[in-house]
Amino acid sequence: MGNARMIALYITISLIAFALSKIIISVLLYKRWKRKQIVYEQGLTGVKMVIFKSPVLQSLTSEEFLKKTLKLSSKDIIGSGGCGTVYRLMINDSTAFAVKRLNRGNADRGFERELEAMGDIKHRNILTLHGYFTAPHYNLLIYELMPNGSLYNFLHGELKAERILDWPARSKIALGAARGISYLHHDCIPHIIHRDIKSSNILLDQNMEAQVSDFGIATLMEPDKTHVSTAVAGTFGYLAPEYFDTGRATTKGDVYSFGVVLLELLTGKKPMDEAFLEEGTKLVTWVKAVIEDKKEEHVADSNMRCCPIDEINNVFSIALMCLETEPANRPTMAEVVKMLEQTRSKKVVIDS
Repeated sequence: MGNARMIALYITISLIAFALSKIIISVLLYKRWKRKQIVYEQGLTGVKMVIFKSPVLQSLTSEEFLKKTLKLSSKDIIGSGGCGTVYRLMINDSTAFAVKRLNRGNADRGFERELEAMGDIKHRNILTLHGYFTAPHYNLLIYELMPNGSLYNFLHGELKAERILDWPARSKIALGAARGISYLHHDCIPHIIHRDIKSSNILLDQNMEAQVSDFGIATLMEPDKTHVSTAVAGTFGYLAPEYFDTGRATTKGDVYSFGVVLLELLTGKKPMDEAFLEEGTKLVTWVKAVIEDKKEEHVADSNMRCCPIDEINNVFSIALMCLETEPANRPTMAEVVKMLEQTRSKKVVIDS
């Protein structure tokens, strides 16, 4: 009799617990739905959507676009960094965009910088900004989606094992990225100092053409100025040494960072690779030491195919020019472009 009562008690407790869990889950789901509805309803009164270049996006109303962004979740994330999270946004079965979301508040200045820097830029090696969207709780930047992701993923990430870049592909990427940065430095008015040149900010389109991206900490510089004083920002391993001492952002700082990217392309190693950290060094100092011994071929990426030694040695030389300790001794990006073009044209002449 006692056992029957205990079993009945257990069953009763289980049923009550089950019912309570269902009620709690229902309340949580309702609150989540209500929160999204509030964001959406508030957004309708505080929304601004501006589209620059996309007929597909221009066909959407602000409300329709907002509904699509509210459906974004962690499974849609394709990248993240200090300036925001990037999502893949499907407009229809055949069209998608990259959307960078920046929460309102501290990110507002980065949002404004990116709009200032990219609103009028039209260059094949600069990522296209299609428009932007502002809502009460966050800002969105709408970019062209790059199907091949970033150079970082090909050299160090999940794509490294799937597809190893041969030298012709790396050489093409180097030249394309150099042309994009050169355009920022020399052809934009005001000039633009990117301040965060690195392999993860060099994206690759369907033809493996490089496109420079992420202008969240870019600085605008009038043509008659030589530098802009800023708080130190960027990514360790890529920053020019004088930047830490002076706090001055210059085009020559971008040149230094590009030199580090060239070493990544040549060696396949990260600037702050774990092996270097164990030895108390970094990619730049390691390569400089090896090249002083005239052993460039020993630091070239062993996975790389189609390795013309003369061309690779020339690019090593260009990288070292970019990495000169004294900024005045570094070339401009326009000069880097010219040197890379000459290196590639020499190969074409030899091959033909």
